[in-house]
Parts: sequence; C-alpha cells; structure tokens
Amino acid sequence: MKAKDIMTSPVITVGSNATVHEVACLLAERGISAVPVVDGDKGVVGIVSEGDLLRRKELGSNKRRSWWLELLAGTDTLARDYTQSHTSAVRDVMRSPVISVSEETPLTDIADILEEHGIKRVTVMREGKLVGLVSRADLVRTLARAAAKADPLRDDKSIRNTMLQRIKSQPWAATASVNFLVEGGVIELHGLVASGDQHRALRVLAETVPGVKSVRDRIVEMPNLPTGL
Repeated sequence: MKAKDIMTSPVITVGSNATVHEVACLLAERGISAVPVVDGDKGVVGIVSEGDLLRRKELGSNKRRSWWLELLAGTDTLARDYTQSHTSAVRDVMRSPVISVSEETPLTDIADILEEHGIKRVTVMREGKLVGLVSRADLVRTLARAAAKADPLRDDKSIRNTMLQRIKSQPWAATASVNFLVEGGVIELHGLVASGDQHRALRVLAETVPGVKSVRDRIVEMPNLPTGL
C-alpha cells in the first residue's frame, strides 16, 4: 500500500498569518492534533501541532529553569523559549521545514520516516502542492482493517505449510530445534530456543499465520543452547 491509499484528504490547513488562538480553536473544534501551514499556492511552509502549543504564558506553562540551567541553556535557547510561549503568530511556533512524501511512497517507507525523525505525521505532496496527510493514527487504522479482513478459513495443511515457510525464512528461527503440530487450526509449538526474544518471536510468528485459532506454547528457553542447532 502507498500514501495515497490511506492519507487523509482534503487536509484542514491554516495560512501563515493565522494566530495561535485561531489554531488552538481549530484543533479543539475539529478534534485534530495538527494543521499544516500553507502559502497562497498550497505549498507547505510549516506545521503546528498540539505539542507546539503546550508551553504558553496563557496557561502558565511556559518553561522555567533554575538560574544555573539558564546559564547552561544560553541566550539563544532562552530567546526561542520566550518566543514560543509569548507570540501570537503561528509562523513563530510552527515547525519548519516539513518532512513530506509523495502519493506513491510505500507505507513501509513512511513508517521508517516517522520512526527515524520521531514525528507523528508527514504531508503528502503532488507537484509541490499539499494533497494529503498521513499520520501514525492512519497507519494504525490501516493495520486494524487489515487484521479484520484476514481470511480465517484455512485447513490444517495450508496452516502447516505457511508456518514451515515462515520459520525457514527467518534467520533467528532455529528450525532444527523447533517443531510444531497443527490440528483443528491450533498450532502446538515444541522444542528449544536460546532466548526469550526468540521465544516471543516464534509465538508471534505462529499466532499471525492466517487461519490459526490459537497457539499452544510448549517451547523451552535454554540460554546456553548452541547457535545453529
């Protein structure tokens, strides 16, 4: 799947001349957590989220540091904090530049970008103009829909073949020391693994095979188990 398949569109936006108060009202009224800031040509110049409005003088939540932390912070940092908490202009609190993707960007790449940059959303652009927004919430909703559509009607032979293929494809799965049985859609795991991480991964591998009703876990952890068994 790609960005165009799950993005929110059209996107609620504000102009660069908007005020902090206007953005706060918009977020509250629409039940959203962020808005892109656009210019007259629908180009994205920034983005404002709830997190950018947390430290405000109106709330009494502007940052306060002890005198020695102020010395360490430096005048530029203190000046930025003051602007963030006192300005009325969105352009002073928005995050810029904004990380964007195209409509054709795969979801795997989007997940990598969100994780790598520690952000919650990316804008989706077409020829330099905003056409959508993909957030962590969009990815989670897509995951929920995919799980709901999973086909539960699989016979034991199909489950067994899928399970075997999955085990063989994973470098962490010690196939020679692990065995399993399939009966009535239930996978029963047997054998030895070298760590708790391998144990959990093997259980998850079995639980996510299409058609599996449940997993009986008989795996034994042996931390000193030689690798390659």
